[in-house]
Amino acid sequence: MVVCLSGLWRYRNYLIIFLTPLLILPLPLIVGGPEASCGYVIILMALYWCTECVPLAVTGLLPVILFPMMGIMESSEVCVQYMKDSNMLFVGGLLVAIAVEYWNLHKRIALRVLLIVGVRPALLMMGFMGTTAFLSMWISNTASTAMMLPIANAVLKQLCDTEAQAEEREMDLMAIRGGAGPGTEVSKGQENQAFEMGDKENSITIELEVEESPEARERRLKREAKYLNLDKGMSLSVCYAASIGGTATLTGTTPNLILKGQVDEMFPGNEDIINFASWFGFSFPNMVLMLIISWLWLQFMYLGCNMKKSFGCGTNKDGDKEAYEVMKNEYKKLGSMCFAEGCVLVLFVLLVLLWFTREPGFMPGWATVLFNKDKPYVTDGTVAILMSTLFFVIPSQIPRCGGYSEDGKPLKAPPTLLNWDVVQEKMPWNILLLLGGGFALARGSETSGLSQWLGENLAPLQSIPPFAISFLLSLLTATFTECSSNVATTTLFLPILASMAIAIKLHPLYVMLPCTICASLAFMLPVATPPNAIAFSYGNLKVMDMAKAGFILNIVGVITINIALNTWGAAMFNLNTFPDWANVTTIHTP
Repeated sequence: MVVCLSGLWRYRNYLIIFLTPLLILPLPLIVGGPEASCGYVIILMALYWCTECVPLAVTGLLPVILFPMMGIMESSEVCVQYMKDSNMLFVGGLLVAIAVEYWNLHKRIALRVLLIVGVRPALLMMGFMGTTAFLSMWISNTASTAMMLPIANAVLKQLCDTEAQAEEREMDLMAIRGGAGPGTEVSKGQENQAFEMGDKENSITIELEVEESPEARERRLKREAKYLNLDKGMSLSVCYAASIGGTATLTGTTPNLILKGQVDEMFPGNEDIINFASWFGFSFPNMVLMLIISWLWLQFMYLGCNMKKSFGCGTNKDGDKEAYEVMKNEYKKLGSMCFAEGCVLVLFVLLVLLWFTREPGFMPGWATVLFNKDKPYVTDGTVAILMSTLFFVIPSQIPRCGGYSEDGKPLKAPPTLLNWDVVQEKMPWNILLLLGGGFALARGSETSGLSQWLGENLAPLQSIPPFAISFLLSLLTATFTECSSNVATTTLFLPILASMAIAIKLHPLYVMLPCTICASLAFMLPVATPPNAIAFSYGNLKVMDMAKAGFILNIVGVITINIALNTWGAAMFNLNTFPDWANVTTIHTP
């Protein structure tokens, strides 16, 4: 029996792949109709995404097969969904992130901030969280976590080693004093006996006991426990800050782009309500608030409530200096900023400025004045592709006329800032298929009538207060995303939430916006998101450590997001009224 069960477990993915379509096949066969057929596809993809029995991107391609075969959509119409404007925004944003990583600009920014903050425990954690969150706004959460954790570990190891050496010197002095007490004066010659390690002829060494004294052992165990706690807190602070920071910008994490794509797909007349500037205006203050609360919670859990101790007042200055030198040496290894780094930084800043000023909302943007007078020709995706294309045009070194290399050959033209081999290696192409699969599902739900059917059945929710609906759905999303991909969670939930909002005459963003951000609040489990897995892989964390810290942060995150939604979010997006563009009575055809 045990052998049989173990064999079934080993082949569980194959069982799910072949049995799931057969078990839910009665839905389209017995119920019938395009709504049931579309529901069959959605359920099948949801189960495949949750179990990951096949790669997520492959599951995202299922609409290309099933929608035409079930008569829901034509193949050409399905395939168009895989290359939307949101996909181009995603590609452009990633190309910029790849250039920043390739030229190590993100590490220079991180180390410079940490050198400003210092190495006191509380400030060090604040510095790591703030830097990781800032980097995650522009590059992938995984990359920012993978870069920051080794730096954090190196600094903490140096702090621990320095404290251990200080304690050893103190014990040596006590041995020289012969137990005379801490107030006894020690001569310079006696200090040299304990610390001089230079000239063998002049230095006098004292023989230490081989066995560790009870006092030394107690101090060592106390020190190790202290730094184990600090290491856990620092690891969690980095991975949590990466997830929180990704929510601040439209390109920070994939669920944000899915929301924009779904809103543009289902509500084509939405007047570009979700763009880079409007998303940043809503999400950035919320990100800062969550970051501060997360810092305070991790402080309480792993550093205690002793602010004097946490901020390093009255502690050993030598340990601070040596740990500071570790970061300083890492920064020195980068050398001075080269021409390529400067170009990447300028293009990056220029891209952000163009995004903010394209359509700021409170005044006409440059795109409205120059291009979008009658139609939205230029979007955030246009800007992203324009600026990312320049990485393949601008040289990585200052061009020189003439000159020869060391072997006497003429100098070649310098390479550009990016080449396609680097992009092909670092670009997560599978996310494009995931995005496309989500857009195809949303379009299929609308075309088949499934969205309308869901809306009619969810109409009784109109009697529940909107803030209660938003809060409960946010909790549901935050719970579901712990055991499912953030992208899959957002892809599955958003079309249903949009249908519900239309049915109960509620602003679609009132439920779609908080649930999208909550899909990034995967704090409890190592498998919930790649930053958690990276932090867990360092070995000092246990599942219970992450669960205890993450549970409270999940609740706090849901609360802060709903506070933001009902305060400045309601004012920004006019969430208290049902917009005309959401009153979908006819199916939009491209």
